[in-house]
Amino acid sequence: MRYRTLDKNWQFNRVYGRGKSYVHPHCVLYVAKNRLGYTRIGLTATKKVGHAVQRNRARRVMRAALSEHLAQNIGGYDIILVARGQTPRLKSTQLSKTLGKLFAKAGLPDMAAPAPGPETAPQ
Repeated sequence: MRYRTLDKNWQFNRVYGRGKSYVHPHCVLYVAKNRLGYTRIGLTATKKVGHAVQRNRARRVMRAALSEHLAQNIGGYDIILVARGQTPRLKSTQLSKTLGKLFAKAGLPDMAAPAPGPETAPQ
């Protein structure tokens, strides 16, 4: 899956300032609507996470977990995932479960969420 990225500092600052944040011990999700009609993604890992190898691993794990949840056409959102101290020690499947919960809190469409089944009528 390919998506567009947030690559300018002012784009990140806009999401941090105007967007909503959803916090979990594994990562932080920032979400803001944009008027572009497509989704842009930003992944960050600060030096608090660890040295360069750990920061790169954190971004790699977040990218893998995000690919399971982010559909190609969810509309115009800017999404930032911020790594926390535990992120480099996680497997992408563990972080994927966390992202599922954060996407549900944020009200974002989740590609990995189970489709609602047909409701059974009382008989």
